[in-house]
Amino acid sequence: MADITAAMVKELRESTGAGMMECKKALTETNGNFEEAVEVLKKSGAAKAVKKASRIAAEGITCVATDGDKVAAVVEVNSETDFVAKNEKFQTYVSKVAQQAVKSNAANIEAFLAEPWIEDSSKTVNDALVEMIAVIGEKLSIRRFEKVTAENGCVVTYVHGGGRISVIVKAETANVNDSVKEAMSNIAMQIAAMNPTYVSRSDISDAELAKIREITVDSALNDPASLPKPILNKLIEKAISEKTWSDEDIAIYEEKKSNMNFLFNFLSKEATAALAQSALAQKDAYLADKIFTGLVDGRVSKQLKEICLLDQVYVRAEDGKQSVDAYLKSVASDLKIAGFVRFETGEGLEKKNEDFAAEVAAQLG
Repeated sequence: MADITAAMVKELRESTGAGMMECKKALTETNGNFEEAVEVLKKSGAAKAVKKASRIAAEGITCVATDGDKVAAVVEVNSETDFVAKNEKFQTYVSKVAQQAVKSNAANIEAFLAEPWIEDSSKTVNDALVEMIAVIGEKLSIRRFEKVTAENGCVVTYVHGGGRISVIVKAETANVNDSVKEAMSNIAMQIAAMNPTYVSRSDISDAELAKIREITVDSALNDPASLPKPILNKLIEKAISEKTWSDEDIAIYEEKKSNMNFLFNFLSKEATAALAQSALAQKDAYLADKIFTGLVDGRVSKQLKEICLLDQVYVRAEDGKQSVDAYLKSVASDLKIAGFVRFETGEGLEKKNEDFAAEVAAQLG
């Protein structure tokens, strides 16, 4: 059994928004496996706000560079403070790192750091980084980069918030013109704002789709208030007949059943938990229930519309309904999104926990 530390609980809590005890329980159940613990919290409904890449924490900026309309690269360079991220010398340096990435053929960050520096081939990229650290007086790191090349189309970039988010979109079309480039710029802004995970549903593996559905089923059963009324009513009848509810909760139900919308505001936590436990125990039966499967299908479809770019509502749609896919087809019949890259500063990194008063006290001895 893995030793569940306070730091592990803290990380899971910050990532999911779930309670401390719920996080500790999930980590214990999964023997300390973070990803599995997140999944447990999702299924139980305890994860209030699981984010696609954890909390945005580290400082620094992202930056893009292009070589014509066929090649583009994006980099993320981190600093310790936001003050440095706004420093002109730092921003100029990051721009040079992006230009290095456009010319690079490195397969990973280690190879990238070992390359000759774009401004002085007698130095490596890492040497230039060390020199910049000395100039800035703060720890810096080139965290990641990605290069995108379009053979049958073009690449378009977009930078938001002074480098907080950078996007590259790769388009395929037989005719690269101003209309196509404008459309790709609009799509790049869509990606920056809506943060999709995939281009289309076809990019999602069967295993991932099955996992999404499994989590949706369990989270629905763990939230009785959201279940269709016929199913909820039968669960309540079962709870009353089998006396898994207290007399007080039964009395509340009798008083409030004419307006079920507010029932769960008055029931005890134990009563709600009993319903959820009963629902989970009948999971196999519900998977064959058309009403329940319809609910699950609807929720899965809603999730896919959020994470798949082509399914999303185009943010500049005049009717507020047009999908990204429909928008692209209106621009050119053969226009396709071949891929995209979205970097957001600090995603997946934990921010340094600073206590200024304690730091001063330590310096004073």
